[in-house]
Amino acid sequence: GMNFGEWLYRASIFLVVSCPCALVISVPLGYFGGIGKASKFGILVKGGNYMEALTKVDTVLLDKTGTITEGKFSVSNVQPAEGVSEAELLDFAISLESLSNHPIAKSIVKYASQKNFSVKNILVYEEIAGKGVKGMVNDIVAYAGNDKLLKDLGISIPEVPQIGSVVFVVAGGKYLGYLVVSDTIKESSVEAMKRLKAAGIKEIIMLTGDKKEVGEAVAKAVGVDKAYTELLPHEKVEQIEAAKQKAKGVIFVGDGLNDAPALVLADVGVAMGGMGADLSIEAADVVIMNDDLVKLSEAIGIARGTQRIIVQNIVFALGVKAVVLLLGAIGIATMWEAVFADVGVALLAIMNSMRNNA
Repeated sequence: GMNFGEWLYRASIFLVVSCPCALVISVPLGYFGGIGKASKFGILVKGGNYMEALTKVDTVLLDKTGTITEGKFSVSNVQPAEGVSEAELLDFAISLESLSNHPIAKSIVKYASQKNFSVKNILVYEEIAGKGVKGMVNDIVAYAGNDKLLKDLGISIPEVPQIGSVVFVVAGGKYLGYLVVSDTIKESSVEAMKRLKAAGIKEIIMLTGDKKEVGEAVAKAVGVDKAYTELLPHEKVEQIEAAKQKAKGVIFVGDGLNDAPALVLADVGVAMGGMGADLSIEAADVVIMNDDLVKLSEAIGIARGTQRIIVQNIVFALGVKAVVLLLGAIGIATMWEAVFADVGVALLAIMNSMRNNA
């Protein structure tokens, strides 16, 4: 038989090997490495649990304005009516819109002032809710607004082929023409959709409160799988709930004030950090600093790489420990091997985790 000392030696080998150091260190460290790497790419991930959630997602829902599009409006077309000069149309347009805070009005003022038009003498200004504006420009009663406004004025609405927000201008009872104002699509949005597909995302869905024609035109141009338009904020949340029923994991990307509930509800809420509202950045789990959607597929890639490293660490640590425990039980392993199986494996796991951040 073996003496007491021999048993004590083997027992202490067991004790050293079975210390879970390497395991306990390697998992959080792996996630920290991944979070560090993501931050180098301008992606802030607010915790290891979101890193893990990113590896499981297969459905992405995107808000349109400010996420797929720039959220900046610009005049894309100016169409004077027959017998009306562009100058006359822009003169009235810049004057009427000069007192409005609406982003569409601001874009018209900016466009006209770049063409050296300035605001004429404007009096008695009023906004007509949901329709447009009215004012006296050089003592002429003038209006600028949408098709509902034209209906109210009893003017037949011309066919407008463009996609975008159309602003019609009327002065002294005469129809002067229209301007088309549209939100530009971010250059990287098309590439971002391709990369998400390449990363294995099954379904990309666009959500917007915009009109059907506008929303569908953007969806087509960018290449999403589905588009839901004319949604109120609570309907966006309902779409996320519906997607969660079917999907393994759901990402929602948004940048607006009313996106906060949707960001919280999704498995991973992603906010745009550059243009995004503070509240949406607060509510999000991941923040993309430069508003570039291509970063989303990068984040998924980094999360998957991180998970691979963590799995390697766990398998390696448990494997080495199992072998040394077995050898210790038979009496082959020495204390040096036991120490390696604990401290050595922990160090290797740490180095493997650091590799992710390189």
